[in-house]
Amino acid sequence: TEQYEWIVKIKENLEILFANSPNVFIAGDLLWYPVQDKKITGPVAPDVMVVFGRPKGRRGSYKQWQEDNIAPQVVFEILSPSNSLEEMERKLLFYQRYGVEEYYLYDPDSHNFKGWLRQEGLLSSIPEIKGWVSPRLSIRFDLREDGLEIYSLDGQKFLTSLELSQKAEQASLQLEQERLKAERLAEYIRSLGIDPDTL
Repeated sequence: TEQYEWIVKIKENLEILFANSPNVFIAGDLLWYPVQDKKITGPVAPDVMVVFGRPKGRRGSYKQWQEDNIAPQVVFEILSPSNSLEEMERKLLFYQRYGVEEYYLYDPDSHNFKGWLRQEGLLSSIPEIKGWVSPRLSIRFDLREDGLEIYSLDGQKFLTSLELSQKAEQASLQLEQERLKAERLAEYIRSLGIDPDTL
């Protein structure tokens, strides 16, 4: 459940962050086919992938040859106990081979977080990941003893679905309080014999 929560958290917060960018496609657990000939290589389903230069919208899978041959630039994987070391090594090689620019791997159980950045054609390990800012996403990773926190550059923390819902409720309540306050003030001004619309 924790692994799934992290996938949803990263995917949904990125959706919010890029809501006004029509050509940023974000998906969770979607099969990515890099080439048309499946005999060359089968698909991989990154836990979260971000593609700059492709429109938002529904897809049954991401077939790169139908997407202007644009590979996902950023991928995230959330480790679960069922993931083997061999599987993760295969994924790293796949992402390196097919053009991923940034690859992030997080283990919510051990709080181990790693990142790779494409340099000179290869995905190279990011030596100091604490406080790292993603070049593509402009988000900051803060690795603490109790786990990973992710922030947008304006300081907004990535929240769970429940936290996002509570935040929306609080904002709605605050708006309602402001509206009632404005109504009471208008009533008071009217009681003084003044039309509030003329102020």
